[in-house]
Amino acid sequence: MGEMTGFQLGVIGALFLSVASSVSIVICNKALMSNLGFPFATTLTSWHLMVTFCTLHAAQRLNFFESKAIDLKTVMLFGILNGISIGFLNLSLGFNSVGFYQMTKLAIIPFTVLLETLFLKKQFSQKIKFSLFVLILGVGIASITDLQLNFVGTVLSALAIVTTCVGQILTNTIQKKLNVSSTQLLYQSAPFQAAILFVSGPLVDQSLTKQNVFAYKYSPIVLAFIILSCLIAVSVNFSTFLVIGKTSPVTYQVLGHLKTCLVLGFGYTLLHDPFTERNIIGILVAMLGMGLYSYVCTQESKKKQSTDLSNSQVKEKDTEPLLDGKSLGYQDKENQDAKKSSRDSFV
Repeated sequence: MGEMTGFQLGVIGALFLSVASSVSIVICNKALMSNLGFPFATTLTSWHLMVTFCTLHAAQRLNFFESKAIDLKTVMLFGILNGISIGFLNLSLGFNSVGFYQMTKLAIIPFTVLLETLFLKKQFSQKIKFSLFVLILGVGIASITDLQLNFVGTVLSALAIVTTCVGQILTNTIQKKLNVSSTQLLYQSAPFQAAILFVSGPLVDQSLTKQNVFAYKYSPIVLAFIILSCLIAVSVNFSTFLVIGKTSPVTYQVLGHLKTCLVLGFGYTLLHDPFTERNIIGILVAMLGMGLYSYVCTQESKKKQSTDLSNSQVKEKDTEPLLDGKSLGYQDKENQDAKKSSRDSFV
């Protein structure tokens, strides 16, 4: 019972850290890109990952966690895949309208459910599917404003969906099958993610912005926001691996849409972004979907725990000896006393 309570507290802590850090970095990056004119998102992400690796390396040298060797081929392919998925998401945003990009992000949940059902044989109840539908509907109402289609953007969005889903499923699978923690996996894979984005980032950003990141004039305030963004990114990257490892890729995507709703709310209250009745209705519907998803997951988890407990009790009962040596001895003594008393009665 104590271990289960500790696990639940760990999950709640991971979810809170993920939400807080993600909302913080979105606000920071929005100020950096929109207000200060630094548009190089992919290159910035490579810096995030390099700072994350350096921070984890320092933590490992100070014995905050123990490094665990993982097959080099596995961790290399995993890191490169995650790096490529980030690049595709940024390209999808650049070549599509904001509305179509939001559709791309929404499509990640049903595609993840499909992949886990087909390849991992994972079962999702009708209640879970319904709550996810309500969530996706609400986020769609709140965030999708226009849908402009083009061939290149559609292909990039499809590639972004596939690579993101596979990467997140592998994050969960590797941690569980190889028995590594989120910190150990992130420490091993971050250099490869950073390397692929460090090489491709400037090219991707130049194709999207028509500007060269190396020719940009860095003012002190821009450098300060870049450093702040990188520091927050350490928490974002760590919490991402932590949440996916402790829960599931689908739960992480649900959490991501909660962040979207919070960012919309913060944008309205802090940055005075335009806000309509449609945004309010969509956020309320999305919150209803998240509430349903959390409730159904909690109920199914309790049901599974009670089933496992009853099965273990039945197993223990089946394996427990019906008669041990002491009980046999006690019964033999009772039989002997009964025989003796019967002989005495005849006498």
